[in-house]
Amino acid sequence: MKFGIVINEGPYTHQSSDSALQFVKAALGKGHEIFRIFFYHDGVNNGTDLGVPPQDDRNLAKEWSELAEKHGLDLVVCIAAAQRRGMLDADEMKRHGKNASNLSKGFRISGLGQLIEAGIQADRLVTFGD
Repeated sequence: MKFGIVINEGPYTHQSSDSALQFVKAALGKGHEIFRIFFYHDGVNNGTDLGVPPQDDRNLAKEWSELAEKHGLDLVVCIAAAQRRGMLDADEMKRHGKNASNLSKGFRISGLGQLIEAGIQADRLVTFGD
């Protein structure tokens, strides 16, 4: 089965990001395909490279990045939601005249068309968070 995943909540304010991560790992372990993971609303905070969780806590952005690298996953951060929350990649940093980018490795910024495509291409679109 081919899944599209939507994550609407941040990494440490709600369980949904961690639940999505565990779901994706389990689905991949069972041989399913993950077409795309789309981070929307506060879910874009999963892609920040500036989060520094305590040493005894999990670094979900790093875990997403490592999982994406290992399995060739497409991690897409909604551009509008990201910009509202101060998240930029190198291109958006230049375009807006800012002096820093903060998108974690393996994530990319794009628009809602990527979510629509995931809904069309996937057999199931699974949403985590409100």
